[in-house]
Amino acid sequence: MKRLVDAELLKLRKRRGLTVSALALTVLPMVIAYTVLLSLHAANAAKHGPAGGLQNFSDSIDLLMMLSIIAAILIGSTLGAGDLGSGVFRELVVTGRPRLTLFAARLPAGIAFLWAFVGAGFALTATASNVFGESLQTPDGTLLAETGAWLALVSGLALVLGLGVSSLVGSRGTTIGIIFAWQIVVTPLLLPIKALGSSREGLLGAATDRLKPSGLLNQPTTEIAMTIAVAAVVIVAWAILPLALGAWRTATRDA
Repeated sequence: MKRLVDAELLKLRKRRGLTVSALALTVLPMVIAYTVLLSLHAANAAKHGPAGGLQNFSDSIDLLMMLSIIAAILIGSTLGAGDLGSGVFRELVVTGRPRLTLFAARLPAGIAFLWAFVGAGFALTATASNVFGESLQTPDGTLLAETGAWLALVSGLALVLGLGVSSLVGSRGTTIGIIFAWQIVVTPLLLPIKALGSSREGLLGAATDRLKPSGLLNQPTTEIAMTIAVAAVVIVAWAILPLALGAWRTATRDA
């Protein structure tokens, strides 16, 4: 299994376009954001406050969360449909390795690849918010740990969706379109509709919003009465179902 995981990770690293995209969606925006904030503060400290602080940290995390989801969708869809698109899937099958083993190796490889970029972006944000905070309130260690874990969860779930759906439909482009539309467009539109009642608790966005660290200043505006237990169940369901469908399709697909 370790050799298969390493092979999947190597395939991801060799996709230069994917690597550059992941870097541009996670680390680069944080560099640009804090460079601009530092420049504005240096040019006019009376008008523009310090580049760090809790408020800028919260704003940066909201941006990084959204961009990490997009990066995760790109990586997950590539993992699930990349071998099919390049014609390698048949060669892997004829080696005699179990198909479910081939599928299972993709998840840890994708998580490791994704979290390397998301972690770098988060580390930059966490460091800058404290170093450049000056007299402002800065995020403490507890908030940093909670936020890092939450960011890892949200991005990891997006990758699972991308992997499962792309393995099911067999198309990278279709998967990106479906998940991007659902997560970025449809879900934010459904969450504020009070007429939907408790059915909104089944949305992945509602569950992840419920687990967002309370220390962040930018909390979700949509209030949905949802317990931590329900949020956990929803998250587990959204993680298991796409993986189960993707594994089933991988096992039954014609080589």
